[in-house]
Amino acid sequence: MLFILEPIQPLSAIDPVDPETGSSAMLVRHRLDALTHARLWRFAARFNYLSLRYNTPLYGWVEEHFDLTRAEFVILYSLGLFEGVTASEIAASTAFPKNTLSRAVNRIEKLGLIARSEAESDRRQQNLTLTPAGQAILDEAVPRFMALEEEMLSPLSLVERETLSVLMAKVVLSMFDSKLQPSAEPAKP
Repeated sequence: MLFILEPIQPLSAIDPVDPETGSSAMLVRHRLDALTHARLWRFAARFNYLSLRYNTPLYGWVEEHFDLTRAEFVILYSLGLFEGVTASEIAASTAFPKNTLSRAVNRIEKLGLIARSEAESDRRQQNLTLTPAGQAILDEAVPRFMALEEEMLSPLSLVERETLSVLMAKVVLSMFDSKLQPSAEPAKP
């Protein structure tokens, strides 16, 4: 496999040196080592870093506070956005494997957080809806998620946030292109 390395920009290109202290604000604030600095110039590494900084504390809190896995909470959140969808539709929109979501649906239904009903168009399909108990969990948890998102985006202006949102949506939507789906065999060089 051939990797094409992009030149690493100097940190001063995005984080100028403070003339009073002679230090980079980012380096002072985070004390980035050379490896971290180099890794964060790759898109995937940046994306993964942000994802971990967001997901780890939030889903850890959800597990500790509600005894729910990430997949279980994602189902609740999905139903909070759009009631009456199926587990297959949630799987397609979240990239969680269907078997993982199936187990999660079974557990949170037993906990009384969701209800199932047969779809009118296809009795094999089951529509999922939140129960009041499931909604109560969302009501408590979602503000934490929103607060951390706001904190992470706070360095950006409104225009920058909108630009980032559009660009991220473009990348995500491109993943639905069949050419970009992971294959069983690695690509030949």
